[in-house]
Formats: sequence, C-alpha cells, structure tokens
Amino acid sequence: MNQILEFAPAAGRSERPAVDAPAALQPAALRVATPDDGPGILALIATHLEEGHLLPRTLSDITTHAHRFVVADRGGAVVGCAELAPLGADLAEVRSLVVDASERGSGLGRALVAALWHRAAEVGFRRLCAFSHAPGWFVHMGFSLVPHVWLTEKVLADCVRCPLFRACGQYAVVASLDDPTGPAVRGASRPS
Repeated sequence: MNQILEFAPAAGRSERPAVDAPAALQPAALRVATPDDGPGILALIATHLEEGHLLPRTLSDITTHAHRFVVADRGGAVVGCAELAPLGADLAEVRSLVVDASERGSGLGRALVAALWHRAAEVGFRRLCAFSHAPGWFVHMGFSLVPHVWLTEKVLADCVRCPLFRACGQYAVVASLDDPTGPAVRGASRPS
C-alpha cells in the first residue's frame, strides 16, 4: 500500500526537472508513509513544535501509525506530512499536518489534505475534521468552522487530557466527504 500520489508544484517551480536536477528542484512525491519514514516525520514535527501549533509525537507512535500518514518526499527527505487519524465510525481527523518552511506556499499542504480527504472517503468516513490555529486555510478547501462540542470524539480522545484544554486557541473545522471530487487543490491529483 505504499502508493505514489502525484503533486504538481505551484507556479514558478519546475514541473519536469532535468534528470540531473538537484533534489531541491525536483517535485515532491506524495506517498503513503512506511515505518522507515518515522524519523523524518518526527524530525519535521519536532522542528515545528516551537510554533505551538502541533502536539508532540513519539517515534513509537509515528512508526506504529505510519500507514495512516501521507508524506511529501523530495529526493528521499520528508518535506511534508499529514496523518489520517480515525476518531469514530464516520469521523477522521487531519493530524500532524506539517510542511517544511522551504516548501510553504507551494500548495503542498493543500495537496496533503486533499490526499487525506480522498483516502478518508475511500475507506468510508463521512466527515473529516481538523483543529487549527488557521481555520481560514481549511475553510478555503471546503471545511466549515464548527463548535468544538460538535466533535466530541476528538474532545474526549485528546482535548480533555491536554494541558491547554479550553485555552489552546485552536478552532474546529469539519468537512462532509459526500462530495466525491474533494477539495479544490491546485496541483493535486486524486489518489488512485
């Protein structure tokens, strides 16, 4: 199930690099993570913890759940990741969404969310949620801002144990997965 997903970079980035192009110029490939990606995912998450927008993860947790992650791989380096975490029978969460600072603005984050959206719909989830400090970013992809209490599965699974419970500054967003086309994302293709 280590499926390669296509991602076309935003305007200004080379879409078809020369064979001998440096890894930094090659488009990132989206694929399902493997346990071997654990250290790269952990390093990416750790470098963004100081921003205060992510929950810490352990290597053990990441490798155990590697199959739930989609990673953006550029020349063998993990430059983006996102996890599809099940919360209930019909609800899954976009968790640990991180794009390396050098890749921000390229559309890679949106492509990661689109990949999770399609994957969630494919396996039978009816809703996809996220908790974010930047809800507008998700709203542009078809998510709606909702009260936290509408997502009790998430609140009971994670929030009540968090030291920042009721003071984290995050907003809850949710999308219905009834739309088979998924979010409008520049450069992302549907996983096959």
